[in-house]
Amino acid sequence: MSYDPKPTQALVLFGLLARRGECAQAELMPKVKKADREALAKERLIRVGKVGRGLILTLEDAGWAWTASHLSAALPPAQRTLSDLLTRLGEHLEKSGETLADFIGSKPEDTSQPAPKLSRSSSKAKPPSPAALRKRIEAAYLALTHGRRNQAVPLAQLRAELSDLDRATVDAALGRILKGDKTASLMRNDDPRQLDQTDHDAAFTPAGEPFHIIWISS
Repeated sequence: MSYDPKPTQALVLFGLLARRGECAQAELMPKVKKADREALAKERLIRVGKVGRGLILTLEDAGWAWTASHLSAALPPAQRTLSDLLTRLGEHLEKSGETLADFIGSKPEDTSQPAPKLSRSSSKAKPPSPAALRKRIEAAYLALTHGRRNQAVPLAQLRAELSDLDRATVDAALGRILKGDKTASLMRNDDPRQLDQTDHDAAFTPAGEPFHIIWISS
């Protein structure tokens, strides 16, 4: 994406990342400025919701993608320690092949309070196991290729087919494919004429290297 967040805006994105992608604005320190929040929302890096009198900030897919590929982004001078830690994290991910989504992990369930009753439309299913998720990815792939293997499928289309799963869950599965899957692989598309903003936003970017295509062989 072409938008380059300011240091104070990058700090908001990394603050949300540390909270596994979502938290009340009041929980972020230093205090989030209205101008920064609105700029990030306008660029669809975050989503802003309201609960009671407070605001809930959520990393959008583009926000996850930006943080994954900009762990060395400039932060306010007072955040030098955090900036250094993020840089070390980027180096670790590049060496280990681990994805940012793997490192952050899923948000743990809060067992301190009784679970609120949710309507059927608002409830979320428990994330599938790695094996079940791999099967979901292959089923989505075959649905997009009309049952044919050995076809290039854009990750933008795959993510749309798996829209009931959050970005971190899908990225974790893509990371496992990238580490070594006997029948599936990820590929880059280096021809900018074939990529639009949707492709850039949907790219899987471990350690800053974007992958745009998934391929599953026989």
